[in-house]
Amino acid sequence: MSLLSLRALSVTLRERQVLESVSLDVAPGELVGLIGPNGAGKTTLMRAALGLIGATGESSLAALSPEARAKAAAWMPQAREIAWPVTVETLVALGRLPHGRRPGPADRAAVDAALARMALEPFRHRTATRLSGGEQARALIARALAQDTPLLMADEPIAGLDPAHQIATMEVFRDLARDGHGIIVSLHDLGLAARHCTRVVVLAEGRMIAEGPPSEVMTADLLARAFHISAFHAETADGPVFQPLRVIR
Repeated sequence: MSLLSLRALSVTLRERQVLESVSLDVAPGELVGLIGPNGAGKTTLMRAALGLIGATGESSLAALSPEARAKAAAWMPQAREIAWPVTVETLVALGRLPHGRRPGPADRAAVDAALARMALEPFRHRTATRLSGGEQARALIARALAQDTPLLMADEPIAGLDPAHQIATMEVFRDLARDGHGIIVSLHDLGLAARHCTRVVVLAEGRMIAEGPPSEVMTADLLARAFHISAFHAETADGPVFQPLRVIR
């Protein structure tokens, strides 16, 4: 069973080809990390997969109606703007809108579970716009979790979080994958990608240049090709460690 199927997906923006012929499947139980340098097309790939921007090729999600798509995939964009001064609980409850009914016990349970997963219970009645940037990011992740879809797609969800909450958020995603959800996240932290993702997809040069288990994909040659860096890599009891060392010119 595939939660997302892309076939030869290509995107051209402002007469420049951003992505060329990307094919990818995401199954339940997978935590897929999109990695690559700035401008590699990570955001573009996810937006095209969701049908939010024009593309050629095929996307199983983009082919769905908006109503069906909202029940199939939750989307957390990179931009984190909370427009209204509502409580955190109300903000998270917006994730239940695709289910299209009056709030009931299942909706309240989903909101409570999302708040608990993101350690936001003490903030439940706070005004969301008055939270710190990192707390707002966690609230928006909770909103996506409350949507309770088979697939969750998040664009740089841990950017701006402190180290403890970066790790905790990746553990949430890992646990969701173990529960049978499919997760796609774009990341710049190579160590967290290697440690928590079941698979990584590397975008560079306008295309997908590698994909597979982190231990097989994130090699010295790959890092040099995609990121133009050398990195220290070690296996520890807590998982792999990647530390960029220098730029390769």
